[in-house]
Amino acid sequence: MRIAMVSEHASPLATLGGVDAGGQNVHVAALAQTLATDGHSVTVYTRRDGTTVPDVVTMPGGVDVVQVPAGPPRPIGKDEMLPFMGRFGDWMADHWRRTGRPDVVHAHFWMSGLAALRAGGALGVPVAQTYHALGITKRRHQGVKDTSPSGRVQFEQFIGRLADLIIATCTDEVRELTAMGVDPTKVTVVPCGVDLDLFRPATDSEDGARRGALRLLCLGRLVERKGVETVLQALTLLPDAELVIAGGPPPDRLSTDPEAARLTGIAAELGVTGRVRLTGGLDHSAVPDQVRSADVVVCTPWYEPFGIVPLEAAGCGRPVVGSAVGGLLDTIDDGITGLLVPPRDPGALAAVLLALRDDPDRRARLGRAARRRAEQRYGWPAVCRATLAAYQTVVVRPSRRRHRAVTV
Repeated sequence: MRIAMVSEHASPLATLGGVDAGGQNVHVAALAQTLATDGHSVTVYTRRDGTTVPDVVTMPGGVDVVQVPAGPPRPIGKDEMLPFMGRFGDWMADHWRRTGRPDVVHAHFWMSGLAALRAGGALGVPVAQTYHALGITKRRHQGVKDTSPSGRVQFEQFIGRLADLIIATCTDEVRELTAMGVDPTKVTVVPCGVDLDLFRPATDSEDGARRGALRLLCLGRLVERKGVETVLQALTLLPDAELVIAGGPPPDRLSTDPEAARLTGIAAELGVTGRVRLTGGLDHSAVPDQVRSADVVVCTPWYEPFGIVPLEAAGCGRPVVGSAVGGLLDTIDDGITGLLVPPRDPGALAAVLLALRDDPDRRARLGRAARRRAEQRYGWPAVCRATLAAYQTVVVRPSRRRHRAVTV
């Protein structure tokens, strides 16, 4: 199958940890490479944000990443990209006229969906859409702090009506999409995946090498909605615990990062500075060692469209204590592979962590169960098979939008 993927702001070539670089980048890169390994031709289209990267970069496994000239060739925030999506779609359509149309175009994020619909509509290419995050959910939880472009929710509804296939990443998203008016019969759930060779359990010697205080790990982008403040507050009730916060900009730029400064200030106010360490961003290959060094991975966002961190922890055989929101309701089997707590509730979080501190055998059982579940559901080959099965439902029939103009 000839597959085009569109990921306008989340390039699979990006360095992780920045405000707009995280789980979506990992997802697009890994899914594309797994599909290519399975014998499919995969091209990822992302917005050119510099002048030094070649027009086409071939990743390991044979995935081509095409830099689309849409907007200024410099980094800009994803919330500034909407005006360039029409150009993005037109460029892809012209490119496909020259090189041949793909069998399916899979858009990642809503703005990618607008570009994909414009190009796909012009050439009759069926469009699959993965939102990764929904504006209606973001607005609900962030209110006036939501910086999304005006009209995002309406655009997402528009995409939901016109796309041939919606690939949701969790069951909670299906509920949100249905409430938005998206036809549930064209929605299928395919979770994100994890590299189970990279994210593997510790050996006995690695597990036995660390002793001492309960080590907690928060991993991911440094943005307020990730709820790390809740973990800092819980730390005041956990006198023997230490917290590692891994993610964000590189270590040499951590001191100028607004969210790092905010969290550092909160830690000082709470009197826990000596038990908190911010590492800055990590190379993806270094993340498994960081996960294995923890006793418990803590993931307490206000909301989470999916959340790859619980899968990475599960791959490493580490239990997760997470907020009972969004995708974490799927990835954490409460009481079996980890534990769920209400969001923004440091008291409930501390109580669960105290119980785990005093029961290392339970931590080990949760971790082993998490790894087994990851092997059954979340390895990339399984996610690849499910994605291909979803594609097949629309590739076998002409696009609903053949010859229909889509204006962005």
